Amino acid sequence: MTVEVKVPQLPESVTDATLVSWHKEPGDTVRRDENLVDLETDKVVLEVPAAVNGVLKEIRIENGATVTSGELLAILEPGEGAVAVPVAAAVEAAPTAAAAPSADDAGGANAEKLSPAVRRLIEEHDVDAAQVRGSGRGGRILKSDVTQFVEQQLHPAAVPDEVTSVMATLPQTDSITERGEHRVPMTRLRARIAERMVEAQQTAAMLTTFNEVDLTEVMALRARYKEPFEKKHGVKLGFMSFFVNATVEALRRYPAVNASVEGNDIVYHDYFDVGIAVSSERGLLVPVVRDADRLSFAELEGTIRDYGAKARDGAISMDDLTGGTFTITNGGVFGSMMSTPILNPPQSGILGMHAIQQRPMAMNGEVVIRPMMYIALTYDHRIIDGSEAVRFLVAIKESLEDPGRLLLQI
Repeated sequence: MTVEVKVPQLPESVTDATLVSWHKEPGDTVRRDENLVDLETDKVVLEVPAAVNGVLKEIRIENGATVTSGELLAILEPGEGAVAVPVAAAVEAAPTAAAAPSADDAGGANAEKLSPAVRRLIEEHDVDAAQVRGSGRGGRILKSDVTQFVEQQLHPAAVPDEVTSVMATLPQTDSITERGEHRVPMTRLRARIAERMVEAQQTAAMLTTFNEVDLTEVMALRARYKEPFEKKHGVKLGFMSFFVNATVEALRRYPAVNASVEGNDIVYHDYFDVGIAVSSERGLLVPVVRDADRLSFAELEGTIRDYGAKARDGAISMDDLTGGTFTITNGGVFGSMMSTPILNPPQSGILGMHAIQQRPMAMNGEVVIRPMMYIALTYDHRIIDGSEAVRFLVAIKESLEDPGRLLLQI
């Protein structure tokens, strides 16, 4: 009895997916729970595992095809010690193009740690994963490791003497500088980001207001307690937990910033699901910290850390990205001094953090050097008045410049 491999049930908001790449060829032996194929949706890459041990008998859908929930992808022949069917017979059954050697086969035990993006890059360049030295945690192979390996193969650091001597006998010609270009299709994530950005520009009346925050007290608090905090909770005390707490307190005071527009209605949320923008190899993702108002500093830091790791590993799920009533984005980690963030529809507000810089400030008639950060709030002017937006940023500023307010909620 054969086993059908089908597209898993896609989330409600996702109608289809793109088949990115097969990790097995017809005739290959597969293990239960081994990833067979990657499907890319608008937000995440889904892995489709084998349901049983056996042999991949037939592939029904080619790379690059668009698929929907429940669609048949392949046929498995179950069996613990199954012998692979002849390649010729498999090709006759399913005439697909020959795929590159599987990264799972090439990389051994370390291949199980490969993210979908790394797998695709390895297969595109026909690289043996076992030869790539991983620089990630626990020897994990990163996308940059594969790129560097390929570059070294194309441009070796040294040319053998025998090759040099042969080249010296060849006619010398003037060097020619070639110009070229290459075209690649957008990933589904990039296309979805583009679509949502245009949607935000066309549907919301976006306006941005700015302020600046003196982070002297926050930095002093972190310096004082960072070691005992990490020792007790097993996670580092960062800036983001302070900003999330300050944001939640400001959202309590100004609920319109935590609201959204649906048709002619304004939907006010009595909960605080804060999206934290994180960078990944596939683009910007915004996982959501649920009920942020109920989490301690340590729980916030742990949740944000885990989301960052999942984004780097390509393990973010649809549930992680769904919902959110407000978003925080930190361009400061890339060196941004000031920017105007764009709304994440249907949300009505997004807070932009920026780089901390030591600047001269006038304090009580004297010039002193302080660690300052510009913050920006982009908001939907249809439901949020300018004065309300300004007071929202002032509330965040006050909480951060006097962190005791966060404990007392004043």
